Amino acid sequence: MINIINKLKKEWFLVGMVIAILLAIVSADFGKSGGVISLDKVTGIGVAIVFFLHGLGLSPSAIKAGISNWRMHIYIQAATFIAYPILWLIFGDLLLAYMPAALAFGFCYLFVLPSTISSSVAMTSVGKGNVPGAIFNASLSSILGIFITPLLIQTFMGFKGAELDLMASIISISKLLLMPMIIGQLARPLLLTFAQKHKSVVSKVDKYVILLIVYNAFCNSVANRIWDSFSLQMLITSILICVVVLLIMVHLIQWGARRCKFELADEVASVFCGTKKTLAAGIPMATVIFGSNPDLGMILLPIMLYHPIQIFYCAILANRYAEQSKQTKPA
Repeated sequence: MINIINKLKKEWFLVGMVIAILLAIVSADFGKSGGVISLDKVTGIGVAIVFFLHGLGLSPSAIKAGISNWRMHIYIQAATFIAYPILWLIFGDLLLAYMPAALAFGFCYLFVLPSTISSSVAMTSVGKGNVPGAIFNASLSSILGIFITPLLIQTFMGFKGAELDLMASIISISKLLLMPMIIGQLARPLLLTFAQKHKSVVSKVDKYVILLIVYNAFCNSVANRIWDSFSLQMLITSILICVVVLLIMVHLIQWGARRCKFELADEVASVFCGTKKTLAAGIPMATVIFGSNPDLGMILLPIMLYHPIQIFYCAILANRYAEQSKQTKPA
């Protein structure tokens, strides 16, 4: 019993997402946009704080150290913004034919998202990979995603009747994510010591904000009754799709990295930066791109399912890479 409690404490964020969804079921009117506490406005401020802290934590020296390996950079960004979107081109019509349109578009949204920063770098570090290269690529992916993700959404979903003002979305996302990040980077000389001193609190801020956004999104979807036609079978199918997509992309990126004759450290960075999809930036971006769409909760479901799956599998993979790295070190 104690082991179970300790495990739940360790995975408090995943437990928190489940609790947020359950709370939304019983308190939709309380947490919905424009509801009792106007949670949509609160989360907007929270997102700005999160990306200010991301900018504060980015080390210019580490990014500079990773810039020179251009072959790896092209490879990782191509995996994120070309290989994944191709999955939608191949399977999009099939998904639209066999599941609710909002859920199918959720997979489209998952495929066009940028990489994560924190977990990509953390997994690369655990796997003894190229950490400076991972920092550079994860940061670059986040910035490119501000422009590329709305463009791909317009390209793929615009043909299906989704309305999106592309330029307005890019400007809004830039204000929401990029501007606070730049301000954080500028404030780094002044506030870095303070942030490091309170690292245990700062490192959890983004997770708290995500939990609030998830709660708000699901309150909106419950209030608008979009889950009435959603079955357990569809949920299981969605989980299986996420697992299959992750496994295919991990092994495809591994195969390609070896064909490109990358060193093991570069392969590790490629796998973890190239297969990750950001929940931290993905949920705030969705609130801009899809606005007050009542289907937002269902659109966000694939990234919410994919996130814990990618963390779990990549943690196992990182440990395997660490062992492989020990074996390949010269005596």
